[in-house]
Amino acid sequence: MNPLATLQKKPTPPRIDTTSHAPQRDKREVRPGLLADKGSPAVRPPAAAHLSDEQVAELCKELDTIKSDILKKRGTEDAKYIRRVIRLQRYLEILGRGALILDGKNKAVWVAATAALASAKIIENMEIGHNVLHGQWDWMRDPDIHSTTWQWDFATPARSWQHTHNDLHHRWTNVLGKDKDVGFNLLRMDPAQEWTPVNLLNPVFNMVLAPFFEWGIAIYDLEIDLYLDGTKPKEVFMDDLKAFAKSGGSQIMKDFVVTPGLALATGAHKEAFLGTAAANLIRNLWAHSVIFCGHFPDGTETFTDEMVEGEARGDWYIRQMLGSSNISGSKFLHFMTGNLSHQVEHHLFPDLPSSRYGEIAPKVQEICERYGLPYNTGPLYKQVGSAWGKVFRLALP
Repeated sequence: MNPLATLQKKPTPPRIDTTSHAPQRDKREVRPGLLADKGSPAVRPPAAAHLSDEQVAELCKELDTIKSDILKKRGTEDAKYIRRVIRLQRYLEILGRGALILDGKNKAVWVAATAALASAKIIENMEIGHNVLHGQWDWMRDPDIHSTTWQWDFATPARSWQHTHNDLHHRWTNVLGKDKDVGFNLLRMDPAQEWTPVNLLNPVFNMVLAPFFEWGIAIYDLEIDLYLDGTKPKEVFMDDLKAFAKSGGSQIMKDFVVTPGLALATGAHKEAFLGTAAANLIRNLWAHSVIFCGHFPDGTETFTDEMVEGEARGDWYIRQMLGSSNISGSKFLHFMTGNLSHQVEHHLFPDLPSSRYGEIAPKVQEICERYGLPYNTGPLYKQVGSAWGKVFRLALP
């Protein structure tokens, strides 16, 4: 099959059922419908305690308007953008793998090829896979670039990730006990989380998680804890386990069997193996850094059940802004983070095209300032250092 065939625009793509991003998960919680327009939680977070219900309703209208304006403008140029990005990613992957196979023994070629392959993996995961699986491009009606059909270059199966990420994390952002992304069932990342002696290993766990991030997320997405406590039925767990074995196995086969195997013909099999391993390492370290910068630096808040009880859309918006952090930097940095450097905007509007986040970020920041809400942003080194500092601090009681 021509690897670029999916880039060609289909004049009459088949209709796709988009009523659900993930299969029904039996006893497990799934994303509810739209939040109410009116109402308020039992208690607002401290940073938003000064806001009245009327002010929250006005803030909600302003953010709704920002989204509506983007939806009105969304069109041909956006579609061209994602197709260009997919084309770039595939060229980089073909170039990287091909160079490792054909001339991996040349040190300069090895470095360039590994960099190309690492870049391809980063772009696929961050700007393409993550955002396609959020449904950001479903409006194109292209069956090859759709949240229900996309298979990404990542160990965790797309459908499992959509459940834990789209259905749970984005609904219950930073709500302790509901959003298990706060620490990924492994790390203590908030003082309100009960301390146990095993938390002394917080830094060690994170140092292991970072280079193997895709595998850590895949294991997390299995929801082993829910299976063990009986919440997740055995048949559902076994289906997820089989999907993980298939997805993870395909990654191992592609990177560590097929690519080095093809390089046997040129005698560069060892170099090809090391090149794909290095590319995966770079991708994992980068993805780990970006995700931690968006969720864990000082200034990001966590929330209790009473802060979401009775929550309407306006307070949900506020929680997304208080519970997320941005990374400041160049357009290239934003692109290589999948525009998750605009994590605040992504959490507010997870289904808008990621390429639009830079456009709306100044408007969101202005709204935060006008309503007296913090807008957490900073350069990459600052946000990474802050997140790792929290990992070390919360290792202690």
